[in-house]
Amino acid sequence: MRDQVEMTQPKPVAADQRIVTLDVLRGAAVLGILAVNAAAFALPMMAIEMTSGQSPFPAGPDASGVAQWIIAVFFRQKFVTLFSMLFGVSIFLVGGERGDEAKGRVLRRRLLFLALFGLIHGAAFWYGDILLLYAWSGLFVMMMRSMPARRLIWIGAGATVALATLQAGLMLLTAHFPEAMSSGGASDGAVAASIAAYQSGWAGAALENLKAWAISQGMSLLMYVFSTVPLMMLGLGLFKAGFFHGRMSMRVYGLLMAGGAVALALLGVLEWLEIQAGAEVEATGGWAMAVGSYPLIITLGYASALILATTRGVGWLRKALAPVGRMAFTNYLTQTLIMTTIFYMPWGPRLFGQVDYPMQWAIVVGVWALQLIWSPLWLSKFTMGPFEWLWRRLSYGRDLPLRRTA
Repeated sequence: MRDQVEMTQPKPVAADQRIVTLDVLRGAAVLGILAVNAAAFALPMMAIEMTSGQSPFPAGPDASGVAQWIIAVFFRQKFVTLFSMLFGVSIFLVGGERGDEAKGRVLRRRLLFLALFGLIHGAAFWYGDILLLYAWSGLFVMMMRSMPARRLIWIGAGATVALATLQAGLMLLTAHFPEAMSSGGASDGAVAASIAAYQSGWAGAALENLKAWAISQGMSLLMYVFSTVPLMMLGLGLFKAGFFHGRMSMRVYGLLMAGGAVALALLGVLEWLEIQAGAEVEATGGWAMAVGSYPLIITLGYASALILATTRGVGWLRKALAPVGRMAFTNYLTQTLIMTTIFYMPWGPRLFGQVDYPMQWAIVVGVWALQLIWSPLWLSKFTMGPFEWLWRRLSYGRDLPLRRTA
């Protein structure tokens, strides 16, 4: 009887059954997210925006400004957008169609334990956790996973563009009516006090992180879910349509890459004008922030380029990024461990508030190199990352092999 029950249990995807393009994209996404998150590890939540007058390292036409410009143009919101789309795909790969009760149970357990991981990760380590948001958003997307591709794409893309347009309008209003739209912001004293608390020791850092986590997670669960769910739906729709497999026409990928390049060039010019003008001047009348409200255009261009490169035989790209993507969960969590150790954990040097943006970039590149090296080395001995194994073990409710057999 036990053997019959186990035969009906869904099995995890084996390594030789994985879709390589998804792993490559997931690897690029988890590395790209770190470039943006670095400032949130190194500085108080109230001081990380490029245009913030309270930042200890304000933007200007110098090395710090160039470093922030690279983040704002090439990375901010682009890779988390891609990561959200890919999570929508994973909901279908794990849960299957809504009529599959066995896979549905695994999916519900998977989201439940992801929420638990997110609670621990965010409250105890770093306030910028995205796992709890993904678990919450996944509860809605799992109910729509059997929709046809066209409907998922139209709803997901339509809602995403509508929300981006609303945000762009608010950015333009804020630029033209700053007194009416401004919420005041944080004072230099508040930023300094937060930095001092993080540097004071474990208790002070933990309390500051917990306060920031309560604010950010409140916004995530009540607000960001409305932008995350459509992105997950769009990603799932594109997967069902064959986009992530490289099955669409060259014209589609070419148009998406061209659109992404145009948006990237326009955003680059506008953000550079903002940097040259300084933090206290709105040099573009809000247009830099308005154009930046449409990261999806650039993200789809990035994804198209990576998909074509992967499916057209660019072997070094597949070898470099696919192992990182197969261990995306582990790499995301180890990024937190490394960065919090550097900036405010009691066993590290506690450099919080002292590392400017160029040095943050040096740390990011170092972590990238570490994860690009250690991911294939780990997978040469093991079937999956350690946190992937734990998550799957909890989701499927049974033991799974971790070490590779001969």
